[in-house]
Amino acid sequence: MTSRINIQSILQQEAQAILNIPVNEQFDKAIALITEQVHRKKGKLVTSGMGKAGQIAMNIATTFCSTGTPAVFLHPSEAQHGDLGILQENDIMLVISNSGKTLEILELLTLAKRLYPDLLFIVITGNDRSELAQKADVCLYTGAPAEVCPLGLTPTTSTTMMTVIGDILVVGVMQTTGFDAAQYALRHHGGYLGQRSRQQCPKDPKE
Repeated sequence: MTSRINIQSILQQEAQAILNIPVNEQFDKAIALITEQVHRKKGKLVTSGMGKAGQIAMNIATTFCSTGTPAVFLHPSEAQHGDLGILQENDIMLVISNSGKTLEILELLTLAKRLYPDLLFIVITGNDRSELAQKADVCLYTGAPAEVCPLGLTPTTSTTMMTVIGDILVVGVMQTTGFDAAQYALRHHGGYLGQRSRQQCPKDPKE
């Protein structure tokens, strides 16, 4: 019984944290910028983060790719050893740091701006007063909820917020660009999702 009560408490805390994410014009601006840079100017989305935030950034990149928005993950440390060369004109970056103080991410911003001074940055953070947030073109604030970790240290609730905000961006760009099942099917040739997407496509009248 105790375990069941604790599980419900964790679920309630995380669900409430999601509902408390501040919704404002910054989300619309982020979706518009990604659409403009990637779909109109033919750049790409480059995501980055360290540690757990990096894993979330990698997942966001792959989800964007599968839904018609070219994206790639750039490890902030590897960027200092040549991988920064993945950046091109008209790219846009999405970087994640819960504290807004992650040294590698701050250094990445400096290096990327040195390479492309007009490069745009979208930031997902739990500290909207941080140096990183202040330097961003768009700051998506998680609301800084307390972690459900009993120590209050392990990234748990904060990574849930990052993931949800990433989902909002993905879905927003899909809706803005009119991404449909036919386009989805072209990117999913195998597996269950590929089969489902092809079933949703209109039949060719010639068949």
